[in-house]
Amino acid sequence: MDNQESSNTRGIGISMVVLAWVILLGLLVWWFNNYQESQRNPNQQINAKYTSEGVQEITLKRNRYGHYVASGRINGKPVTFLLDTGASDVSIPNSLANKLGLKRGVSQTYNTANGQITAYTTRLDRISLGGIELKDIRASINPSTQGDEVLLGMSFLKNLDFTQRGDTLTIHSPRK
Repeated sequence: MDNQESSNTRGIGISMVVLAWVILLGLLVWWFNNYQESQRNPNQQINAKYTSEGVQEITLKRNRYGHYVASGRINGKPVTFLLDTGASDVSIPNSLANKLGLKRGVSQTYNTANGQITAYTTRLDRISLGGIELKDIRASINPSTQGDEVLLGMSFLKNLDFTQRGDTLTIHSPRK
């Protein structure tokens, strides 16, 4: 083997090692991001079941920060909910409301933990959490909120029965 062939073989070997490290780092980043998301939202897949009384039931796990975060849908489109019994309405960040195609209604003043804000009323055709779906729910579009997390407030939660025990929240659909 002459020097040219040896140099080419060495270059290919180095390229393969670099490529292997890039792939390994990519896989580690992907795994870490999935792990982080599962810590923030342990309820990405919610399994609903029916009780002996024929009532639909879901169980949510509290995340590592002490909150109940869950994947759900607004008008059939996927969203992430933060359950908030202190919120009067379902509160949707303005940027997400635009993506969902929601229309702003009249402005309204809300008192929040961070002071007064102005938000805009809207109605949601349907909200789904696990297998539980409710229709025609009052909500607000909040221009003060950053991100895409929806506060799932009492305009939705008041229609359900829920019990908290330890790190789990069990929610029952309304009886029919």
